[in-house]
Amino acid sequence: MNYQPGALTGEPIDTAEELAAPVTIGPEAYLSRDYAAAEADRLWRRTWLNAGRLEDIPEVGDYITYDILDDSILIVRTAPDAVKAYYNVCPHRGRKLVDTPPGMRNARGHKMRFVCGFHSWTFNLEGSCTHIADREHWQGRLDDANTRLGEVKCDSWGGWVWINMDPGAMPLRDYLEPAATLLDPFQLQNMRCRWRKWIIFDCNWKVALEAFNETYHVAGTHPEFIAFGDFPGWARNQGRHSNIGYDAPKSMDANQQAKLRIGTGDARISTAEMQRYTWEAANTNTTQTLVDAAMRLKDELPEGTPSGEVLQHWLKSARADDAARGVIWPDVPPAHNAEAGTSWQIFPNFQIGHAVNNMLCYHARPYNGDPDKCIFEGAVYQLYPEGEAPETEWEYTRAEDWPFVLQQDFANMASVQQGMKNAGFRGTQPNPYRERAIASLHYNLAKHMGEGAPRKL
Repeated sequence: MNYQPGALTGEPIDTAEELAAPVTIGPEAYLSRDYAAAEADRLWRRTWLNAGRLEDIPEVGDYITYDILDDSILIVRTAPDAVKAYYNVCPHRGRKLVDTPPGMRNARGHKMRFVCGFHSWTFNLEGSCTHIADREHWQGRLDDANTRLGEVKCDSWGGWVWINMDPGAMPLRDYLEPAATLLDPFQLQNMRCRWRKWIIFDCNWKVALEAFNETYHVAGTHPEFIAFGDFPGWARNQGRHSNIGYDAPKSMDANQQAKLRIGTGDARISTAEMQRYTWEAANTNTTQTLVDAAMRLKDELPEGTPSGEVLQHWLKSARADDAARGVIWPDVPPAHNAEAGTSWQIFPNFQIGHAVNNMLCYHARPYNGDPDKCIFEGAVYQLYPEGEAPETEWEYTRAEDWPFVLQQDFANMASVQQGMKNAGFRGTQPNPYRERAIASLHYNLAKHMGEGAPRKL
């Protein structure tokens, strides 16, 4: 690469264990155009990427597209129990087979065959070319090998479709561990989208993800939540991934380390207030059932009820309400809940904020190769009664029209991107306990890029 390393003097770390100590990370990975260009082949074409939800392609012939820089991938349900992925390009002259409609995140539709809009070469769901006008002019040199669509590795987990452009990539399940094993009990595949939004944002994709992969920023960025309690958190490296969670008070059940947190003081009142504020200002990390159950706490429990009992009553009440309408929560043991934490950062660019009945997911990727811009996406899921999940599409939303709490995060993202360009900035210095997920991302990123490993502070 052509960029010059930043003013970092510490030795690069060699092992994941060293992420527990203070480190610093240079700004090149966020700012350098050479680095951003190198990511195309070294990173994006060599890792498993989350490309969409299986419920978006329920019928044979349903398809979606997923774009990452210059690569466009066509994902098709080819049989009731099979999904395949192809490069979204005609092998004749290079025209995209499926165009993304203007202003849309991706293309989505239904076809039993794909016809190139340039010369009408036609392809079936298995990728084979079934029609070529004037085929005899090629003097018998065209065969299935040089006319079929290029296939991309494709698999599913958690209700998502994952793709990998590296033919030699390890199996998806192996790649996702230990996240897959720790998240499987939450049955993420059963959740459906309540809303999903996307935006082109003025920051690097890493800056966007790092705004959400730690709890250290809550007091400074979201001070409104401090009225409900102090929720210090942790972050851990988990192989190529990482997870974060909350430190539970010694007197509290381990569920406190998940999304379902209890307020301080009179827990009946503070929990209800926190749930109502979360629903109205963030519209994430909770459901109407949980809000309604929290609002009843002051009437169902006497003043002075210990916090742990408030938590258990609230969860039991909300679980029963959901069960009555046909929504069954998975049973996740408290110890497993504590180990799984509150959110997972799946390398390189996807985050899963999980709970037993809802989840919040973030996804970020580069935009047009510009290190100062990214496509940022947020989606909220929850459990619904059979057949009652709403139909949702990806909605392009201006920053000022996202939920208020996310607007607070957005304000940091653009300012961080600009601040890193300041000549006085020497590199990030993440909190080794609460922000270890940031160091973990760059530790694993450096394995692909050959540059930018965190250095000892």
